[in-house]
Amino acid sequence: MIKSFKFCPNCGHSIDTFDFRRMSCPNCDLVYYQNVATAVAVILKKDDKILFTVRNKDPKKGMLDLAGGFTDPDESAEETCQREIQEELGIKIPTNQFKYFISKPNNYEYKGIPYKTCDLAYIADFPNEDIIIEKEEIADVKWIKISDIKLEEIGFDSLRSVVENYIKTQQ
Repeated sequence: MIKSFKFCPNCGHSIDTFDFRRMSCPNCDLVYYQNVATAVAVILKKDDKILFTVRNKDPKKGMLDLAGGFTDPDESAEETCQREIQEELGIKIPTNQFKYFISKPNNYEYKGIPYKTCDLAYIADFPNEDIIIEKEEIADVKWIKISDIKLEEIGFDSLRSVVENYIKTQQ
């Protein structure tokens, strides 16, 4: 059980069960639903290559990732793509340039708390701008030819599946 859900946030009563979807308090009848978080990942492509980031933080530090991140409240998925690309890589791509590709469920553990996410994958052409890496989250960027991608080097199962599906569309 998650430590932060050991007690009811409403009345403080001890909680015995939490199944990652629903917690209910037997004392005050509070019902809390942990909804799936929305996240985006962007396949930035140029010629026969994809831009990967190298994670600089856990989870999956040192592994390949796609640029992207969690959707903020009142933000569309395309706006998230634009914001995350600008924050992580220092480039601006208009929201209408992000083309939806596929979605995949993901398990994302951060500081000992597991989150269920729905990763929405988009595709965009790289705008040939200089990359300015956001070094807190990204250690490096790598352009990798589609034929040279090693799926096992991609940190998250969901994104590994996204890239695998993308590769199949390019064959």
